[in-house]
Amino acid sequence: MFRKESIQVFEHSFLPIGENGFEKRHFVALSKLNALHNYQYFDLKHNGVVFKQFVGVIQAGNLTIEILPKIDRYESEDQENKAKWQKVLIEMLRVTKKLKIQQVGQANVSRQSIHLLDIYFEWFLNEVQLLIHQGLIKQYYKETGNVKALKGKLEFARHINKNLVHKERFYTTHQVYEKDHLIHQILGQALDIIAHLSKGSYLYSKCKTVQLDFPEVKKINATEITFSKVPKSRKTVPYETALSIARLIILNYAPNISSGSEKMLALLFNMNSLWEEYVLVKLKQAAQGTGIEVYGQDSKAFWNGITIRPDVVLKKNDEVVLIIDTKWKNIDQSQPSTHDLRQMYVYNEYWTSKKALLLYPSNNNELDQFSRFEKISEDEHHQCGLGKISVLNSFSQLDDRIGNIILNTIN
Repeated sequence: MFRKESIQVFEHSFLPIGENGFEKRHFVALSKLNALHNYQYFDLKHNGVVFKQFVGVIQAGNLTIEILPKIDRYESEDQENKAKWQKVLIEMLRVTKKLKIQQVGQANVSRQSIHLLDIYFEWFLNEVQLLIHQGLIKQYYKETGNVKALKGKLEFARHINKNLVHKERFYTTHQVYEKDHLIHQILGQALDIIAHLSKGSYLYSKCKTVQLDFPEVKKINATEITFSKVPKSRKTVPYETALSIARLIILNYAPNISSGSEKMLALLFNMNSLWEEYVLVKLKQAAQGTGIEVYGQDSKAFWNGITIRPDVVLKKNDEVVLIIDTKWKNIDQSQPSTHDLRQMYVYNEYWTSKKALLLYPSNNNELDQFSRFEKISEDEHHQCGLGKISVLNSFSQLDDRIGNIILNTIN
């Protein structure tokens, strides 16, 4: 019987070989995955793995490793705390539109055994089921080969070569109108991956049911280039969500990454980027109707083709009132780095802002610790704040009032 193991760990934690089903073969597979991604996911020790700031899920053969965010290294690592931070991660992914949790059966989400990969797989299967119910589209594409009736363009040289004996056949390039086209081939590949990786889970039978209803299509090995060739039209709009999830699954699937039989899939997110995106979304929501405009990705030329970009810029009446740079790390027992402070000074100068804020996750809210930079000239008078904001509310859930709390610092 196919038996699946599941481990939950926190970012920056150490997972030794031999603990909770983590074996040497899994360690080898993870080391190869890390090498493929420029060693950014883990630090490898001789007897285990130290995780970095990436959160999400990795499946290697029968083992699933879910990496959860955490702001306090001294916080308990019991099952209750892991369940809490799993919900925080899922909510952050939902708010930043990396996950559509309402598409997933809520009964399954509440189960202790559910993990992030299950949620993405079920989301994809639901999207494909919806497409099948609505009616799968047909598309025109060109096909070259022998046919029994002359149609399309006769490939004369190949026709003579192939059909010197078989006078009844024609070697042509002709148009075909059917469901075996690139979009369905991509979805079919994602279904095959899910069928392989979901063995032993509640999703396996659902995936096989979807595959039975899905048309037979040519097997492909899609790459980044394949997705750039996907046609866009009014008819393909309903496919956008399914294709985006398929892209995530296919491009992060590494079937031959280990020397053994383990096939791997890793859906990992940089927690620094996820925190930045979450704060930006919540600020935009909170700023509606206040006269404050919130911008992300606002860059300016700096030097010799190099640009600088603060995480968030807040404007009122076309004047910059606050610049924010988010940092996903615990600052409670230390001071911001000199590099970060220099960065905020430059942002104030280039955006003509009087206030900049370094924003860190914490267990409490402290957003009023602003200090002035030392003046270089008499007309300089801007300052930088060290901001700590509580990630969780009083119910130990992700606090969705973060945007409103930050905006209060302006008022």
